[in-house]
Amino acid sequence: MMQKIGRNAAIELDTLDEAIIRELSVDARLTMTELARRVGLSKTPVLARVRRLEEAGLITGYHATLSWPKLGLGCVTFVQVRLTDTREKALKAFNTAVAALPEVEECHMIASGFDYLLKVRTRDVASYREVMGEKLSELPHVASTSSFVALEVVKDG
Repeated sequence: MMQKIGRNAAIELDTLDEAIIRELSVDARLTMTELARRVGLSKTPVLARVRRLEEAGLITGYHATLSWPKLGLGCVTFVQVRLTDTREKALKAFNTAVAALPEVEECHMIASGFDYLLKVRTRDVASYREVMGEKLSELPHVASTSSFVALEVVKDG
């Protein structure tokens, strides 16, 4: 499979690269020795491939999977946001402001009847209500919002 990277560069992914990506996406804490064993190579070539995938921007980081309920942040709300202005200056102002809110886990610009979809994580519905009233509704150029509280996580990640 050919992956486009940047403007002109491309990196060719073979089945070993795909296996490395798959294994690391399941468990990013694998040692290079264990990763090499799982994909059927020795440690040195696997390390070289991982570095190449990182340098090409295909692997952008390694993250811990957290238990949000055990951390006291079990309430997930998806929020549709419609802006009053969608010119570039307004979009930049919104993007900058929303990126500063720790409760907003994800923010996606959407091609739809609304402009953004946010994933907001809070302690409970009452704390979400505070975030909505004090933070989200005060973001630049917000015309309206619609909130959808998740009742259960069926699949995550």
